[in-house]
Amino acid sequence: MFKVFETEFCGRPLIVETGKMAQLAGGACLVRYGDTVVHATATASAKPRDGIDFFPLSVDFEEKLYSVGKIPGSYLKREGRPSEKAILASRCIDRPIRPLFPKDLRNDVSVVATVMSVDQDNDPVITGMIGASIAISISNIPFAGPIAGATVGLVDGEVVVNPTQEQRKNSDMFLTIAGTEAKVNMIEAGANEVPEEKVFEGIMAAHKEIQKICKFISEIQAEIGKPKFEYESVVVPEEMYEDVKAVAIDMVREALDTDDKNVREENLKGVYSHVYETLGEKYPEQEAVLDEAIYKLQKYVVRRWILDEGKRVDGRGLEDIRPLAAEVGILPRTHGSGLFTRGQTQVLTTVTLGMISEEQLLDGIDEEESKRYIHQYNFPSYSVGETRPSRGPGRREIGHGALAEKALVPVIPGSDEFPYTLRVVSEVLSSNGSTSQGSICGSTLALMDAGVPIKAPVAGISCGLVTEGDRYITMVDIQGLEDFFGDMDFKVAGTKKGVTAIQVDIKIDGLTPEIIREALTKTRAARFKILDECLLPCISEPRPELSKYAPKIISTSIDPEKISEVIGKGGKIIQRITAETGVKIDIEDDGTVYFATNDAEAAEMAVKIVRGIAGDVKIGDVFNATVTRLMDFGCFVEYLPGKEGLVHISKLDKKRVEKVSDVVSVGDQIVVKLIEVDRMGRYNFSRKDALPQE
Repeated sequence: MFKVFETEFCGRPLIVETGKMAQLAGGACLVRYGDTVVHATATASAKPRDGIDFFPLSVDFEEKLYSVGKIPGSYLKREGRPSEKAILASRCIDRPIRPLFPKDLRNDVSVVATVMSVDQDNDPVITGMIGASIAISISNIPFAGPIAGATVGLVDGEVVVNPTQEQRKNSDMFLTIAGTEAKVNMIEAGANEVPEEKVFEGIMAAHKEIQKICKFISEIQAEIGKPKFEYESVVVPEEMYEDVKAVAIDMVREALDTDDKNVREENLKGVYSHVYETLGEKYPEQEAVLDEAIYKLQKYVVRRWILDEGKRVDGRGLEDIRPLAAEVGILPRTHGSGLFTRGQTQVLTTVTLGMISEEQLLDGIDEEESKRYIHQYNFPSYSVGETRPSRGPGRREIGHGALAEKALVPVIPGSDEFPYTLRVVSEVLSSNGSTSQGSICGSTLALMDAGVPIKAPVAGISCGLVTEGDRYITMVDIQGLEDFFGDMDFKVAGTKKGVTAIQVDIKIDGLTPEIIREALTKTRAARFKILDECLLPCISEPRPELSKYAPKIISTSIDPEKISEVIGKGGKIIQRITAETGVKIDIEDDGTVYFATNDAEAAEMAVKIVRGIAGDVKIGDVFNATVTRLMDFGCFVEYLPGKEGLVHISKLDKKRVEKVSDVVSVGDQIVVKLIEVDRMGRYNFSRKDALPQE
């Protein structure tokens, strides 16, 4: 049955339509927020998937370019692989809903949010998140929601929930927050060095609005929601777990009690062998379930250590950071490089500088068309001691690269100060937790090594969490085991002035304000420690000069109306200048011209040519010109590409000239001086006056 539900969300109407579209999906709705329209569906498979030990949830955020009146730029003229922004939007929806499904559910669940119309004032990601929550809530899929989301800006020092496009342009912060009616369960943030207290204020302001939408969704569910289906629970039998615990708990404690991941994994092999030998007869052909029981026992041991003893597997205190190390300039031919090590997590980051024209072009549903700071993150299998073929970046790699990019963007100088496109690549060499934050630290090192005048160094650190009822304990710099068995990975990057990026993943139903505030406080102190004790002692400020292998870029300005003359028909003039000087040239619409080369003399020549073509030629200027035509009264010369002038026969030589051909021939290179621009704008030159300068 077709139903329409309506409420107000931050002063704008939010309309939900159900019962008209996609009636074969488990749950479906069309959400309108202003003129932004997203269709959301949620469907579960009828049977659980065999042979897996995880919940198979897939979330897709499908950007349709017709939503903004664009035709795709690809050869096929249709949407293909999801853009990076679509992948990041999918992750934003996935992270808050995933913890609210039953952990032992093994039925495939597919959530699809299709963007059909976009009003730039109303974020399609938030609209899609709300739509996904509604679709799941009214479906037959077990779910402990609903959740909702909101964005937050900081405009003129004031927190604004769901800012408009104009407000976002002037905002110092952009948070994406999700949560249930009771708690916050996802945070994604980019900020211009905003203090932690202001970030916390923004999170709490968003949650107030989220609570209202959660109540609205609960009312929809109460009216039209389907009964939730019964599913086949996949859990370790209690008897088996108790048997494993009885025979292996002391061995597990001994195996885990080390700061070396390799030693720990080697120790655990003995635990598994012992359990198989001891309990194999009682539980024949159930090794996979026994493995689950051993994993559950490891989790129990790690959490009890933290909760009962304040003890961590590697012996650190709750506020301690693993050993730190930093190096720069280790790759001689890259424009900049930095190696950052924290415990057994190690990331090598490189910087490559290029022309502004090499910025990344974007084809998406928002107004951003390009970006000049590009951060990419690679996570090869050897970094965790595994083997698998490399098949390009997955969603996790794209997400971590985007987080690191977001963390550094606020300190990257503008193109007017530093006219380069920057590509930063982080290679994870070894992983034992928080590689995304390691890539942020490595990026700071590499950027300063490259001589990029960043506004301030940035460091990143994560905060973990273990809860039991109302009890909780937080700890900084979580390693892999604490991430797997803990309840939160609260990643924060920033400078000494404030936060530049946040990403929070949780495995529980949400975070209280107290936990959020404590995580922000602890990561701030840890961030300062990394900066003061590791990064700045390695390299205290950007190098004063760029690498000799980096292109040197200078700029000048010309009249925008002269751009077409500099470019020439079909690009012939600018291509000729590049061919003759070896200098790469970019021209912006405002008349700014960039020249890239390692040859200062060639750059100076290219600047002179471009300025000359654009009309910046003065009486007395001297040129190396090419004779193009001979006439009885003189010769014409090309003094700049595409620009000709006359050398009268009387100005060809110091002595009297009877015939022009006695002095010059077509194709000769001669030095000439500009002596006159007549009333008709014609340029007259003299070879005679230039001869003393030859």
